[in-house]
Amino acid sequence: MSLRVAILAGLTIFGIVLLGVWLVAPSVFAEARGLLDGERLEMLVAHAGLWGPALIITLMTVAVVASPIPSAPIALAAGAAYGHLWGTVQVVIGAELGALIAFGLARVLGHDVLRRVFGDRVDAGLLGSQSALTATVFASRLMPFVSFDMISYAAGLSRLHVWRFALATLAGIVPASFLLAHFGGEAVSGDFGRAAWAVLGFGLVSGLPLLWVAMRRRPGEGAHDHQ
Repeated sequence: MSLRVAILAGLTIFGIVLLGVWLVAPSVFAEARGLLDGERLEMLVAHAGLWGPALIITLMTVAVVASPIPSAPIALAAGAAYGHLWGTVQVVIGAELGALIAFGLARVLGHDVLRRVFGDRVDAGLLGSQSALTATVFASRLMPFVSFDMISYAAGLSRLHVWRFALATLAGIVPASFLLAHFGGEAVSGDFGRAAWAVLGFGLVSGLPLLWVAMRRRPGEGAHDHQ
């Protein structure tokens, strides 16, 4: 078993556990949503001490896998507790892990079933293009009204390579994560206006190189884009 397969299997198992809790005991997530209300969440992170970053990452991961749990309050709390930089790092790690878990769940549980039912039609047109799928994932990460977890699940059902999905997701979530962490930090200091252009510049500088790496073709890959 390759390292990539082992990691994907581990993430999938974790995701199945979360999904099982969601289906069997939905009240757990209802209570979790209650804890994510502004000041209560900030107090929870503050009382977690050294475990605060781990708590932020875990909450973000669960929020991405399970739709009913909102992620924005977690990002704001991370910025308020740990500042722009470290708050962003924690939010990005949690969101990336959650996206990979959702991707892995769909890939392991649904990809083969979909292919058996629809055959090669699942790769028709742009659905068979790695570059088009990568660009779609990246663009969706920049749109707050597009469901983060649904895109992750849908990407897992496609033929998109996991490394491309991971890079496109990372490139797309860094700007939004920094923005939310920034607002959380500025809410504490009382100043919201200093970094609007800095946020945009940071997003372009960090996101576009990652997108370029994910979309560029490897030698010989073009011939296999529609296989």
